[in-house]
Amino acid sequence: MQPTRARVATSPAAEVGERRSRRRWVPFAASLVTLILGVRNIAMVVRPHLWERVKVIDHILPGTVDTALIHGVAAAALVVAGGLLILLSHALRRRKRRAWQAVLVILAIGFVLHFLHRPDLGDAPAWIPIDGTMVVGLLVYRDEFFAVGDPRTRWRALYAFVGLAVASFVIGCLLIEVRRGQVIGSASFDRVVEHVACGLVGVPGPLRFSGDRTGDLIAATLVAMGALTALVTAYLVFRPAEPRAMLAPSDEQRMRDLLAVQGERDSLGYFALRRDKSVVWSTTGKACVAYRVVSGVMLASGDPLGDPEAWPGAIKEFMAEAERHAWVPAVLGCSELGGEVWTRETDMSALEFGDEAVVDVAEFSLEGRTMRNVRQMVNRVERAGYTAEVTRVRDLSREQATAYREHSASWRGTETERGYSMALGRFADPNDGDCVGVAAMKDGMLRAFLHFVPWGDDGLSLDLMRRDRAADPGLNEFLITAALRACPALGVKRVSLNFAVFRSALERGGRLGAGPILRAWRGLLVFASRWFQIESLYRFNAKFQPEWVPRYIVYPAGRDLPRIAIAALEAEAFIVWPHPRISQLRRLLRLGPAA
Repeated sequence: MQPTRARVATSPAAEVGERRSRRRWVPFAASLVTLILGVRNIAMVVRPHLWERVKVIDHILPGTVDTALIHGVAAAALVVAGGLLILLSHALRRRKRRAWQAVLVILAIGFVLHFLHRPDLGDAPAWIPIDGTMVVGLLVYRDEFFAVGDPRTRWRALYAFVGLAVASFVIGCLLIEVRRGQVIGSASFDRVVEHVACGLVGVPGPLRFSGDRTGDLIAATLVAMGALTALVTAYLVFRPAEPRAMLAPSDEQRMRDLLAVQGERDSLGYFALRRDKSVVWSTTGKACVAYRVVSGVMLASGDPLGDPEAWPGAIKEFMAEAERHAWVPAVLGCSELGGEVWTRETDMSALEFGDEAVVDVAEFSLEGRTMRNVRQMVNRVERAGYTAEVTRVRDLSREQATAYREHSASWRGTETERGYSMALGRFADPNDGDCVGVAAMKDGMLRAFLHFVPWGDDGLSLDLMRRDRAADPGLNEFLITAALRACPALGVKRVSLNFAVFRSALERGGRLGAGPILRAWRGLLVFASRWFQIESLYRFNAKFQPEWVPRYIVYPAGRDLPRIAIAALEAEAFIVWPHPRISQLRRLLRLGPAA
């Protein structure tokens, strides 16, 4: 599927054009040079022989002035500036306007320090080629840095405090380590830690140094790093907070209205109602795109909701929002029709990356040789005394819904809840009355259950599979079979099961005559299945003889695919980064349970 050039935008939000795709080398080069300058500033202070080249006061202040303390302040300023440049380099790579402004200010302060050092510009050749060129380049290409800041909440203050405190502590220990020979007396690990901890809050530590300048340098650096940590944390705490991605009740109701009319078009449509997503609307309000931002990727899932004739308007608003924030736009799991519209209306390309298993209820049967395995497992489970109960969520009692949630949590244990593109993220919500629950009971006890969401008026999409790990094998096959048997009474004609990633490659790569590249690709997928259940999900779905419906990923350029893949794995919770939480911090400090 070949992408075409985007049409001329008519929406005010889309008039900015595809600026993100132009001159990609500018933010990359600016980010790289900023990172180098930040490392250089810190290295000049950490390494004494480099610091000797930038002592900035000796040549212009009279000898009666105590220049030692000023040397320490200048060194601390360079360390702080270096740390800020390193932090800002990533934001500059993402074309952030505020990062561009901050880098210019920091470089201007650096110029002042250089001029104080040598008013006659005697050392100009050493710094103008990098610093001067960087400033000129930022000013010339200022229009390339247009992105507004990302929405954040005050939780960012906690992460910033922890990160800056750790960085400050490491830099302080490193400063003392490279000057260990100037320490008077013992420089044990305990004394170094105590000295750094005291210095960060402005209190003299236990260590003494043979040179006054060394002590003043370390003291000023530690105080500056501590002040930076406090200022950044205070700013993040008291700035106006913006909420996380969250579906507003008004947006949810409008989306439900669209699903009531157009919900049969996409089996993934109902999953757009996840409440940890945001949504952009077309100017007419007849279509919308639900998304979540993950690691700088604006990730939509499935097709846009609403009338396909209004999809282009919603897509243009989506692309304009991505451009405003310099997010990488991407679509995960759209249909062939959705992929055609996305590639026609934007500069993006589409790649088939898997198949959805759809079972026709009228044609499903356990008879025949191909269904032998499923038939045997279902019969075995039935003989073991299990029964199935198929119920609309609206018909569940409060006790039943509570039991489902409690058992689901206990069966999952400490494992992370997975799912994004084909997961609703909640169960037994009053607004989800059309969902269907299928429970496996034995001796009056719940042992497993499935949860399906509506797919228009005559379809269901599998959302959740939960089972007691101590229960008999084959319960999932038993429950899916029970759901398919109950579908005629529910007015359901089609059921969407799990998604099989790169299903065609797994199937064709194992056939006779498959080429070496296809076999190697299949081998890589089988190897990855040890962690991501790629092959096992494909084989489980294939048991029910479904129709395989291709799904596509839409992306701007090939170089963005690795980043989009990581964002998709993170959204689906296959990759979980460690995040400090208030509840964990309270338990660690023995402050009792979090409110």
